[in-house]
Amino acid sequence: MTQPHAPASAAKARQPRDPRLDFFRGLSLVMIYINHVPGTIFEHITSRNFGLSDAAEGFVFMSGCAVALAYGPRLAGGISRGAVRLAWMRAWTLYRVHILTTLLAIVIVGAGVLWSGETELLRPNSFYMLWEDPLTVGVGLVTLGHQFGYINILPMYGALMLAAPFLVRLGQRRPLGLLALSVAIWVLSARFRIDLPNYPLPGGWFFNPFSWQLLFSLGILTGLALRDGRRFVPASRWLLALTLFALLYALVWVKHPPLMSTMNQSLSWLYHQGASFLFVAFDKTYVSAPRLLHFLALAYALSWPGLIPALTASRLAAPVRLLGRYALWVFATGTVLSIAAQVIKALHPAGLVQDMVLILSGLALQYAVAHWQSQRAKPRGSAPVAMPVLPDKPRLQTQR
Repeated sequence: MTQPHAPASAAKARQPRDPRLDFFRGLSLVMIYINHVPGTIFEHITSRNFGLSDAAEGFVFMSGCAVALAYGPRLAGGISRGAVRLAWMRAWTLYRVHILTTLLAIVIVGAGVLWSGETELLRPNSFYMLWEDPLTVGVGLVTLGHQFGYINILPMYGALMLAAPFLVRLGQRRPLGLLALSVAIWVLSARFRIDLPNYPLPGGWFFNPFSWQLLFSLGILTGLALRDGRRFVPASRWLLALTLFALLYALVWVKHPPLMSTMNQSLSWLYHQGASFLFVAFDKTYVSAPRLLHFLALAYALSWPGLIPALTASRLAAPVRLLGRYALWVFATGTVLSIAAQVIKALHPAGLVQDMVLILSGLALQYAVAHWQSQRAKPRGSAPVAMPVLPDKPRLQTQR
C-alpha cells in the first residue's frame, strides 16, 4: 500500500493548501448541524440518507490528516517535548471548548424550561439527570464521564490528540505497523467492550476512542503520504470501480425496502450464527465494519484526481472551504445553535418556514463566525494541508 518516500524538495514544492480538506470538512459541519436539529425537511437530503456511514467518520479521518501534516515535520527526527506539548495543548483546548459548549447548552435548555414550564425539555439528551442529581452529574461533566447527546464528539477527539504524536511518529517509521496496531485495537475494543467509562450512568462513551482511533490513524497515514507527494493507497481504476459499485449498492440498500430487508436479515442470521457484531451491525460506538467500509469506499472515490479537486477549489465552493478552515469555531457554534433550535422546535413545532429559518440562519451565523476568524487571524506560512475525503451521515443509526 505504501510507496517509497518522495524527496523532501518535492514535498516542499507542492501547493500550499489542498482545498479538498477545507471543503469536505466544511461540508461535514453543514451536515452535522442539519442532522443535529432533528425533524426538519433538510434532514432528508443530507448524506446520511444515502449510505451507511456519516459525517463523524469523515471528521475524525480528516482530523488525522491535518494532524499528520501539522505535526509530521516536528516529529521527523523523533518524539520531541515540543511536539508532544503542542498536541496536548490542543487536547486541552478541545476540553475547554467542550466544557463551554456544555455549559451553554445547559443554560439554553434551562432557560427553555424556566420560560415555558415544560420540564419535558429535560428528557432528551440526558439533561434531566443534571436536575435530579446535580452534584454527581457535575462531577461527571467535568471528568467527561457524562456527555449530553449531540455534545459528545470533542471528548473523543481530545483523547485522540493525547496519542497523536506517538501515532504520527509510528506512522513515519512503520506505516504498516501503525495500520496493524490500529486495526488490532479496533478489533479488541469491540471484542472485550473496551471503552472509557460513563459516570454516573453505566456503560462507556458513545464515541469510543479505542474504536475511533482507527479512522484517526488512517487519516494520519494518508496525511503522511500526502506530505511526501504520494498516495497511501495508490490510484487504481479497478479499485475505483469496486468502490463505486460498493457505494451504489449501499445506496440501493438504504433506499430499496426489499433489499434492505434481505440484507438486514442476512446480517442478523450471521450474528446469530456467532459472527461478531463488529462485522454485521451498524454500531456507531465501535465503528462497525459496514460503516467503516462504506466510509473508506467514499473516501477513496472522492480522493480521485481530476474533477473533485477542481470543484472543491472553485469560487462557488469558497464559503464551504471557509467553514472547514475554522472547523473548531464553526463546530462549537453549530453545537450551541443546534441545542437552541431543538428547544425552539420542541416548544413550537411549526413547519417548513420555521425549519428554513432555523437551519439557514444557523448556517449563516456559523459562516459569520468563520469569516470573523479569517479577518482577525494573522497571516501564516503556507503549510501544506492534507487531501481530504467527504464525511457522510449514517442511515441506520442516528448520532446522539
